[in-house]
This record gives sequence, C-alpha cells and structure tokens, in this order.
Amino acid sequence: MAEADAFCLPSLYEAFGLTALEAIACGAPTVVSSTGALPEVVGDAALLAEPTSHGLANALERVLTDGELAARLREAGPERARRMTWEKTADGWLTALRAAGNGDRERRSPR
Repeated sequence: MAEADAFCLPSLYEAFGLTALEAIACGAPTVVSSTGALPEVVGDAALLAEPTSHGLANALERVLTDGELAARLREAGPERARRMTWEKTADGWLTALRAAGNGDRERRSPR
C-alpha cells in the first residue's frame, strides 16, 4: 500500500475500517466512503466520499490529479494512525461494556 497512487474503500457500512487504517498508516492517499465508522477512523487523513460510483470516482480523480492533496494525505495518514492505538481501542470497548452493563442493571432493578 505504501507505493500506491491511491487506496479506496467503497464501503456502505464499516464497523471499524481496519483496512483504511492500514492504508493511511502506510501513507497511501486514501479515499473512503462517508459512512459507518470510516470518517471517525481516518479523520482528516483521507478524503471522504459519498458511497456512489460518482462520488467515489470524483474523490479518486482529485487524489490522483492533485499532487498537493495527495502529498498532504500521505503525510497526515501515518500521524493519524499513530493515534489509533490498541490501548485506546481497549479503553473504548471497556467504557462501552461498562455503560451497557450499568444500563442493563438499571432495567432489571425493581422500581
């Protein structure tokens, strides 16, 4: 991926987007659908596009023809990826599970 002119993940729903994270970590100028978790994962280190053939084609054309944009994405990607650690992921899951457990306990408690 590091030598790619562009990487594109045209997903309608993505629960996390590990492939997009790998692409930006490698410095590939990346285009992802503006759906699911992808915008949160890539932040401003990738170009977001509507998940249609027209939307994705336009975004890919921009990345492939705008050298400054591609260079900015190549630089921003690895920096963004460094902030997405396994520790942060585990902390997020733990927080969500605790919240779900507390909510479940509240639903079962007598009133």
